[in-house]
Amino acid sequence: MAQATEEKWTDHWRCFLACGIMVLSPFQYGVDFGLIGGLQAMPGFLKIYGYQAPTTAIGWNLDTTRQQLISSLMTLGAFISSGTAGIVATKISRRYCLLSACLLCMISNTIMMATENIGALYAGRFLIGLANGYFMTFSQLYIQESSPAKYRGWFLTIFQFFTSFGTLIGTIIDWATAGRPDKSAFLIPLGMIFIVPTFLSFTLLLIPESPRWLIFRGRFDDGVKALAWLRPVGTPVEDEANEIRGAIEREKELVGNASPLDMFTNPIDRRRTILSVCAVTLQAASGSMFIIAYKAYFLGMAKVPNPFAMSNVLSTMGILAILLNSLIVVRFGKRRVILMTGLAICGCLQLIIAVCYDKRPGEKETGAVLVALTCIYMMSYNGMIATYAWLAGGEIPCQRLRSYTFGLAAAVGFLGAWVTTFTAPYFINPASLNWGPRYGYIWFPSATVALIWVFFFLPETKGRTLEEIDEMVNNLPCRNWNCMCLEAMMLTCVAPSQFEKKIPARKFSEYVCHRYYVRPEEKINEDRPASSQNEKVSDKISHIQIPGHSDVQRKYRYDDCRVC
Repeated sequence: MAQATEEKWTDHWRCFLACGIMVLSPFQYGVDFGLIGGLQAMPGFLKIYGYQAPTTAIGWNLDTTRQQLISSLMTLGAFISSGTAGIVATKISRRYCLLSACLLCMISNTIMMATENIGALYAGRFLIGLANGYFMTFSQLYIQESSPAKYRGWFLTIFQFFTSFGTLIGTIIDWATAGRPDKSAFLIPLGMIFIVPTFLSFTLLLIPESPRWLIFRGRFDDGVKALAWLRPVGTPVEDEANEIRGAIEREKELVGNASPLDMFTNPIDRRRTILSVCAVTLQAASGSMFIIAYKAYFLGMAKVPNPFAMSNVLSTMGILAILLNSLIVVRFGKRRVILMTGLAICGCLQLIIAVCYDKRPGEKETGAVLVALTCIYMMSYNGMIATYAWLAGGEIPCQRLRSYTFGLAAAVGFLGAWVTTFTAPYFINPASLNWGPRYGYIWFPSATVALIWVFFFLPETKGRTLEEIDEMVNNLPCRNWNCMCLEAMMLTCVAPSQFEKKIPARKFSEYVCHRYYVRPEEKINEDRPASSQNEKVSDKISHIQIPGHSDVQRKYRYDDCRVC
């Protein structure tokens, strides 16, 4: 491992290339989100799907129900496709799932551009939501499974950067076409959606499949080839591949083949499922979707001058925060600390915005304060919550259930976003409650509860390989292990109750993984005395003396022992 520490990030250029292609998926998702949020404030769009409202700030308005469905049906589609991702991923690889998302995205966009019927628009929004769910889920799975532990946080920061950058591009396009009086104001932005899926369809064929997926499917040699392509030249990829295979085999030996029910029936997998789902849901708990989905409409109704330009400012500030975060994520990217800080800032800002607008609504000074605080909010959310929520949620699941667990986590995250986008119009639309920025009163307690959960329950996984996280989360009994950390094995053989106590979330960062992987020569029957197990000792077999326990011995092959 000393050699690995001397590697430069440029040595991993092919891995950066593969993950760079993958982050076009969140870019596509961001473009769609940015475009649709702006369309609802365009007179050209509202002339077809809305109604004239002289009393509103923009002279037009959209029925609350239509506003709910146009924004939330995409999120509902993403929820469904993410929730079924685990079932699909058992047979279809990460790349081919993304290719199917590209095709579905182009079909749905064609429907939206070719119609003026609200029902067809709803159908197009739902179908593009199905595509976006695959884009967000399978691209992150590929990045989590293919990137080295050292750079995993960096790649997920880039992932979030492209999500926000896509949103910025979408809002800029809306800003450029919003002044058009006819339906070309929204047809031009919709036409831009074709660009990324078309490019992605070709570039996905140039990179290898996820090595962990290949090894999980029993294609070990293909997995080694994929790792050799992704890692620097001369890296002993066979060791990493064997480590991945050993972890997968151990899990299969314990609980058999993967089943969606294992996420809840097995206590260890249930813990990992809850952690992953709750980590991803932190994004919705911060109230971000309310601002991201409706920022142009929200700013317009709050009488902020030039809401489209201000939307671009908000998106730019979010991107700036992600760029700053990229400088610290590899070295200082503590998941727990940054998430708690971000939730505290975002919750307080939501409360301050609500109070300011509640006391002095509609005034010019209030609009300036609202924009300034919302900029800080977007920086805090993008830099501290969005990136690390996805990162923590993707690191915790086991390889055997990774597609099921992360798919479920993404689905619940999209469900939270759907609830926000579906209910927000009731609060901010002048035709309903007309709360406007007062909606922040709801999100302050939500962010507070999320912060408390992170402090007590979310483990710190910075710098850990996925196999090390397995070691820390699992509480495997000695009789079932196949390839396990020697320290954990020792504790289990001597006193199972010591290791079977789950490591508390706050102590994950203190846990030392020695990572001595040992394969037993034969199954050890714990009921037999150690002396009776010495009948078939050969010159390849040695007894391992456990420090502090001279009466405990087990036998292993020398050539099966590996120090990582």
